[in-house]
Amino acid sequence: MGPETKEMQDRELKDESQEMTGASMLIQALARENVEVVFGYPGGANLTTYDEIYRTGMHHVLARHEQGAVHAAEGYARVSGNPGVCIVTSGPGATNVVTGIADAMIDSLPLVVITGQVATNAIGTDAFQEADVIGVTMPITKHNFQAREVEDLPRMIKEAFHIASTGRPGPVLIDMPKDIAAASGIFNYDQPVELPGYQPTVVPNKLQIKKLADALTAAEKPVVLTGAGVLHAGGSDELYEYITKQQIPAASTLLGLGAFPGTHDLSLGMVGMHGTYTANMALHESDLLISIGARFDDRVTGALKHFAPNAKVAHIDIDPAEIGKNIETEIPVVGDAKEALRMLNEYNGTPGDFTKWKEQLAAWQEEYPLWYHEEKDYLKPQHLMEMIYEETKGEAVVTTDVGQHQMWAAQYYKFDRPDSWVTSGGLGTMGFGFPSAIGAQFAAPDRQVVAVLGDAGFQMTAQEMSILQELNLPVKIILVNNASLGMVRQWQELFYDERYSNSIFPIQPDFVKMAEAYNIKGWKIEDPKEMHQALRDALTYDGPVLMDCRVEKEENVYPMIAPGKGHHEMEGIKP
Repeated sequence: MGPETKEMQDRELKDESQEMTGASMLIQALARENVEVVFGYPGGANLTTYDEIYRTGMHHVLARHEQGAVHAAEGYARVSGNPGVCIVTSGPGATNVVTGIADAMIDSLPLVVITGQVATNAIGTDAFQEADVIGVTMPITKHNFQAREVEDLPRMIKEAFHIASTGRPGPVLIDMPKDIAAASGIFNYDQPVELPGYQPTVVPNKLQIKKLADALTAAEKPVVLTGAGVLHAGGSDELYEYITKQQIPAASTLLGLGAFPGTHDLSLGMVGMHGTYTANMALHESDLLISIGARFDDRVTGALKHFAPNAKVAHIDIDPAEIGKNIETEIPVVGDAKEALRMLNEYNGTPGDFTKWKEQLAAWQEEYPLWYHEEKDYLKPQHLMEMIYEETKGEAVVTTDVGQHQMWAAQYYKFDRPDSWVTSGGLGTMGFGFPSAIGAQFAAPDRQVVAVLGDAGFQMTAQEMSILQELNLPVKIILVNNASLGMVRQWQELFYDERYSNSIFPIQPDFVKMAEAYNIKGWKIEDPKEMHQALRDALTYDGPVLMDCRVEKEENVYPMIAPGKGHHEMEGIKP
């Protein structure tokens, strides 16, 4: 029977308490969880599952490498808000998704990863393509399961989706031995999820909300720090109401961009190592810091001994382990960011008068804006980001790898809309940007998706261009090509006396010919005068495009907080 079977065209849910194989249970459970698309790669240990995918016609996207599959699932999760699903085989299939699982864990992305496994009687024998995936992934998942009885599968899958998408989101793994996939049992998916040890606090304590509201009334120099937790909670509207009603200046973490409009008068831009001068100085000089859904990582805080020395810190987070972990917190608020903001908006506290504070911030913004030297002969990466913003009118979903191009995109693309920014934050994963754009395009098929990539990171997962060719996905790939590991080269210049050890590529592939090999439109741009029209043509082209943009090779990202320094010790704040 081929792909045009009635089962594929009319995929109905099976009745409860029906006997079926473990593989069929998995596919039925995914259907009940309203999974729209699965990213994966077949192998010996999951052939029964893939046979069921074939038979039922589940929407499956074949990655060309398992790392591409898991990053695509991450991109889907970040834009849709729903768990991304990835299915891979045992052994190397499972170990190839470890990077993506770790990336999702630290950036709080909901994933459900199903790995194949050798038969239960072979586990622990060093069988062909066996790996202890439970042991490997235990530190980098919210939870993981290994099915040993087929009847346990429905409960495990239901719990996996619940754990991945509630509380602080994160990845959950289900390891399914191949004999369990082939065994038969009774499918019961109506049983309620009962996890007494897992009860995330959603609604904050009212007294803590009152303390925060009263602290704002007493403050003279407050600032809000928005993190990805606001986006995960779907709390952007509540955040906008809170900030604009109280007239509090707002800064953003890297992953929080888009939670509050970047073009708003109260927006100070991004904080941290490559944040704006005004945002960093706002934290340094503030007397009340209200952090919402941010975890105070080292790239945000700089040297802890210098961080917000005059501020009373209020921290709203659904994960109590993050509160007080890095920064001493006077007002802890455990709960969902959206719910906390809703409660703050309902609290009838006395608004403060922050006129003088906002005047100081405005003066800093005028005196210390983001800057770069314009050149007639060289394409500046900062100008490229400004052009992308202009041509997309700020409406695109932008994905990136990690490095200089990531920081330039964060600085110069003004994110006014939530769920428009897909990047690897905590783990800093090269190779993330391109496959995550594929997942983002599935999550938002009617939006333009632009993958802003470094020439180095792109080569780590470039094989996924085959998906664009196969499905004609209209992802636009913009290579910020400086023929180097840009951020590594910058650090070697600044801190290693210009000893460029293995950071500059002596040769590169012809990226245009690479694109053409996949039947994808591609062209190279070196002349700055040609860039604007070429970009316009690429963005309006009906189909996937790769643009090899040859930018100034020795351009550095500024401003910058050097290691061991504080927010008030930024370098490169003026030309």
